[in-house]
Amino acid sequence: MKKSLNIVKVGGQVVEDDASLNTLLGSFCSIQGNKILVTGGGRTATKIASDMGIESLMVNGRRITDEPMLKIVTMVYAGLVNKNVVAELQAKGVNAVGLCGADLNIIRSAKRPEGVISYGFVGDVKEVNTKALKMLIDSGAVPVLCPITHDGLGQLLNTNADTIASSLAQALAVEYDVTLTFCFEKNGVLLDPDDPSSVIREMRKADYERYLEEDVISGGMIPKLDNAFAAIDAGVNKVVITNANNLGTDSGTEII
Repeated sequence: MKKSLNIVKVGGQVVEDDASLNTLLGSFCSIQGNKILVTGGGRTATKIASDMGIESLMVNGRRITDEPMLKIVTMVYAGLVNKNVVAELQAKGVNAVGLCGADLNIIRSAKRPEGVISYGFVGDVKEVNTKALKMLIDSGAVPVLCPITHDGLGQLLNTNADTIASSLAQALAVEYDVTLTFCFEKNGVLLDPDDPSSVIREMRKADYERYLEEDVISGGMIPKLDNAFAAIDAGVNKVVITNANNLGTDSGTEII
């Protein structure tokens, strides 16, 4: 029988708000057994880039990463956000270890080929080092992953944090009974973005495709749901999208 593993991805406004992040980390600490935390931090990167006169460009919720922006996201994701979260978890008694994809060769990716849109130094995940992750987990450590990967040739790459979480879940589903939870500032996937009570409790692939056609779902929710369905298709036991304040409760949107 496989051991359970909870993979929690946190991003959006939660990472930038100390109170929300503290609540989320408290709930994360209360999860029993094996766990991994994946952190985003896009808004912080956008703000710091703006302060430095660097423009942020997004397409369908995905960041275009030129060389100056790669430096910003590496500093923010792998440094500021990741290490602050690790320090907070240590203060709460969780033996966390902060990692980017280059550490222990955890996540290797390939630079996305140029097409109609050039995303710059954006990486698509090619390989997850499950052996190294399992070694850390079995030792009692709690990995905290940021969305910076590498190509194995010395180049760091920016990779969507939802993709990181989904890729980890898919790879580790061979070894563990995985539950993947995407946490952000909303209560789940909403029919009406202005109505926090309009949570879609269950979503199937056909529902998602219909909502896309009707423009009910757009922006950053698109890669989140693409990654959620990819995880389910790959054998991940359970995928939930919910409010960070509701982690560990029966709420949000479950992907069927």
